[in-house]
Amino acid sequence: MKKLIILSAATMLFASGTKAQNGNEIAGTNNETAIKTDMKNLSAQERTIKEEKKTERKELRKLEGKEASYRSKQEFYRDFGNVPGVTWTREINFDKATFVKNGQVQKAFYDSDSKLVGTVIDKTFDDLPAKAKKTINKKYPDYNIGKVILFDDNELNETDMVLYNQQFDDADNYFIEMDKDGKQVVLQSTTDGDVDYFATIK
Repeated sequence: MKKLIILSAATMLFASGTKAQNGNEIAGTNNETAIKTDMKNLSAQERTIKEEKKTERKELRKLEGKEASYRSKQEFYRDFGNVPGVTWTREINFDKATFVKNGQVQKAFYDSDSKLVGTVIDKTFDDLPAKAKKTINKKYPDYNIGKVILFDDNELNETDMVLYNQQFDDADNYFIEMDKDGKQVVLQSTTDGDVDYFATIK
């Protein structure tokens, strides 16, 4: 009789342990499902925020006339100081100031509200992040490397920039002109060194 009671107790303990283990596995599965659901919701929220930001961005407006505006020139002097030898031109969407600062040729672009969109600075292949140089040397070994520029974005202005007839989102990026057998392409590199095709120069 004593053996029977002990055996029954052991069976009940085993059953309880199995039930608890199954409960933990179900709880674990539920937690994983909840985490995956949360991640999907976060991704959806990020997409929504990006879309809202794009909607909030100012549309590129064409500028009238052939001369850069007085307001853009005044903003330039506030942004960069009294730089000698500045050359101004008016492009379709921007007033552009070309100047030399710290021994580097730079171009500052101002939108229709005379606010700085960003600055293009002449660079060299050696100025690129190491990761970008490695990728370019590996993927484009037969291409000649041409002009390299850095677009330094003004984070306070949501206006998108246009380079090589391509509009792109605000961000600091390098642009690398490459050519092979008369075919010219432009690569885009983030400041972290991620490289992508950007445009073809015709």
